Amino acid sequence: MDPQHIDGDLEKVVLSEQEIQSRLAEMAADIQRDYEGKDVLLVGVLKGAVMVMADLSRHLSRHVEIDWMDVSSYGSGTRSSGVVRIIKDLDADISGRHVLVVEDIIDTGLTLSWLVSNLRSRGPASVEICTMLRKPEAAKTDVDVKYVGFDIPNSFVVGYGLDYAERYRNLRVVATLAPHMYS
Repeated sequence: MDPQHIDGDLEKVVLSEQEIQSRLAEMAADIQRDYEGKDVLLVGVLKGAVMVMADLSRHLSRHVEIDWMDVSSYGSGTRSSGVVRIIKDLDADISGRHVLVVEDIIDTGLTLSWLVSNLRSRGPASVEICTMLRKPEAAKTDVDVKYVGFDIPNSFVVGYGLDYAERYRNLRVVATLAPHMYS
């Protein structure tokens, strides 16, 4: 879906499709270099990371395994509820494996911090984080993120997997949602 199809819902485009794809290619090159000679399991965090995971994995020129978790601290609003729950756990045993968590966005970092702690308790060889977007101004806890696509301002954004009330995920861009849509 292109932004012109939902004219009035968006305030402004923050990242174009080309900017996103270009940065993903750069991140994939870094991942390939850093995991040279190692098997890596990409763990996508549903639902938002679907687009990032698909495009990132296509930019990789090596074999990777993919698994999914669905961990939520959001309701249908624009702010984290602070309560983390696992909706879907991993299918794979990660004991002794190199795990790369793939996220769409890091806001407060609270959910991701909990998730990384949970994964590390399962005995992997390593756990690293890759995110398309990060909001440094929104951080409430330090999370060591190895691969960051873009740091963005603390605005409510949608598109490229990011939603508001399950809408806008299929936008090819990242854009700020117009305040009248959620106020």
